Amino acid sequence: MTQADLLNGELELTGRITTASNATFVGTIDSVSVVYKPIAGEKPLWDFPEHTLAYREVAAYLLSESLGWNLVPQTWLREGRFGEGMVQLWQEVAPGQQAVNLMATHSVPTQGWKTVLNGQDEDGQQVSLLHEDSVALRRMAVFDVLVNNADRKGDHVLAMSDGHRFGVDHGLSFHDEHKLRTVLWGWIGEPLSEEELDGIDRVSEALNSTLGVELGQLLSEVELEALHQRCLQLRQDARFPGPSGDMPAVPWPLF
Repeated sequence: MTQADLLNGELELTGRITTASNATFVGTIDSVSVVYKPIAGEKPLWDFPEHTLAYREVAAYLLSESLGWNLVPQTWLREGRFGEGMVQLWQEVAPGQQAVNLMATHSVPTQGWKTVLNGQDEDGQQVSLLHEDSVALRRMAVFDVLVNNADRKGDHVLAMSDGHRFGVDHGLSFHDEHKLRTVLWGWIGEPLSEEELDGIDRVSEALNSTLGVELGQLLSEVELEALHQRCLQLRQDARFPGPSGDMPAVPWPLF
């Protein structure tokens, strides 16, 4: 299916995701399954400008494309039954696979995973939040720093059957103030790889050309400048940052 078909083909809604904070529908464009989030269904937030979440989701996809890591499923703006909104290709996750998990502390694997925090469940049992120690999730953690993702929950990381990992739900991103809240804290202080640094360089270069023009239609000038500064700072530090400021370091709920 061509991009023109996705933009202009009939968007038929087949259901609604009732657990989502904002109006979120599933549907099809011809035979292609998609998610549709109309701007009219966005709930007001005290810290993000109204009616901008769909734009931020599209901006996240465009930045992902500039990184070259295919972190965000194809996302675009178009009209639907409830007006203009964000549309994103639906991704079918692998049954039983999780890239982020919550498990009993005594059962935490010794290899291949990073522990983010330890705590107690409602029964007083010791539990740990952990995520994969993988190239795919390292890339997503770099992406989250750049977009200033304020809501990287565990189930916003989709584990695909081929080993690929997608990130979704990026409406709370690109704020000009520091708001990074994520479950992907496993590499604090570790140096970025050359491949990760190269990705940041690609974004910085693109911000001075096509990407900057495209994001200028979706974000404010202040937000765009803050993105530029985050690229410069992360490139200069060349390490995964840790939590800072007064904001909670992880979203709630975690999943």
